[in-house]
Amino acid sequence: MTSEQFIDLVRTEQEPLRRFLLALCSGDAPLADDIAQEALIRAYVSSGSFLGRSKFKTWLFRIAYNCYIDNFRKKTPQRVDAAASEALNLPSGDSADGGFRYQQLYQALDRIPEKEKAAIVLFYFEDKSIKEIAVIMDMPIGTVKYNLSMGRNHLREYITI
Repeated sequence: MTSEQFIDLVRTEQEPLRRFLLALCSGDAPLADDIAQEALIRAYVSSGSFLGRSKFKTWLFRIAYNCYIDNFRKKTPQRVDAAASEALNLPSGDSADGGFRYQQLYQALDRIPEKEKAAIVLFYFEDKSIKEIAVIMDMPIGTVKYNLSMGRNHLREYITI
């Protein structure tokens, strides 16, 4: 793959990739951007190994998910709870996260296990099929279904309407 081909493919996937990471990072736009940048660098360096066995988007999301997991393992990100963020009047940082519009959802996602969170975000936010999620997360289809089911159950516990 040439660098021009890579750039063209990334242009179409850049916003969905950022949305995916923004949701995984519970609305923390700077962290999501850092992870996206790392993922794009890793993808560019590895672009010669992309064989087209899966969609480019699936391959790129898998790299991004691995970067997110690596970041999560390195350190537990500092979290700012809703009361503190309101008291400090923190800016949203970007219009893509809706200025705390989804704060309750992000907080609920932040409370569920990482695999459940990733499966929920990929399925509901990015409209990925269960098969694509299995490839991105490197797990059997049955495990993806289990994580989706458990994630939905956990979110029901944490989200009040």
